[in-house]
Amino acid sequence: MECARPNPSGRDRKTPHAEFTRRGGTRVLLGGLALTGAFVLAGCDSTVGIPGDDEPVAVSAVSKTPPAAIPATPVPFTTAAAAPSVGPVTELPASVRRWADDLKTATVAQLQAKCWTIAPRNVADMYADEQSILAALAQPGTATSDGITWKTRNTTVAVDRAALDTGYACPRVASAGADIDYNDADARHTVRRYLARFVGTPLDAADKEGTYPLICKATPATWDPTGTGKGIPAPLAVTPGKLTGATKFADQEISSERLRGDYIAVQVPVTNPAGTTQTRTFTLVAGAQGYCIGDVSA
Repeated sequence: MECARPNPSGRDRKTPHAEFTRRGGTRVLLGGLALTGAFVLAGCDSTVGIPGDDEPVAVSAVSKTPPAAIPATPVPFTTAAAAPSVGPVTELPASVRRWADDLKTATVAQLQAKCWTIAPRNVADMYADEQSILAALAQPGTATSDGITWKTRNTTVAVDRAALDTGYACPRVASAGADIDYNDADARHTVRRYLARFVGTPLDAADKEGTYPLICKATPATWDPTGTGKGIPAPLAVTPGKLTGATKFADQEISSERLRGDYIAVQVPVTNPAGTTQTRTFTLVAGAQGYCIGDVSA
């Protein structure tokens, strides 16, 4: 599946119901893919139920391999277990097992709805090779303080520690045994989730900062998007209410631009209580658990 090409303006095309609103609003690649160079990327990652790319994906017409096509011999999963802290993993944790069971029968749209912490287009791309993923999960895994990883020669499957504790763990997948990576769609989706919370229409009722943190921590004071060599506490962690009162944002006009190192800028029009819409720039940085937002500016 290929993403639609970005508009010449570098933004997602705005379509009806493309804004999140406080009242009555529509609710609204990946592992192994190298991060792109310094240019604007937009689209290809809109949320389920929201008009998306120039050439929207007909998710209703895309389904997972039907059960009859899965080999007769089931993948030898053992009884679901709790996630170990560190060391070898011989049994699938319960939260991963629930997701793996759904992978066998669920449609792309159903997986996107359940894995709402991941950009929908990334869900479609990562979970396309069902049998390779199940084969990796059938191997012993390795648990670290960050999460658990399963590998075969062809596939890497990883679940971060926070997801393991939610009861339903959606993993990230990389092909050819590559390390798990985060791309521009992940950054845009992080901002989308953050703003959806602010205007009162979170992608899921459970999407709260205490459970799913999106703001970079104030310590250690390593925030340095311009490369000065003098890190500071992430500004948004120090002043978290910069967008208090925002009423809606233009989801289909979210765009992104690569900055230095692991930093990326995401732009999106946001409307304040007075009804004035202004493009806000969110600066994010990639870490072991994905992107976090460190600053918001006009």
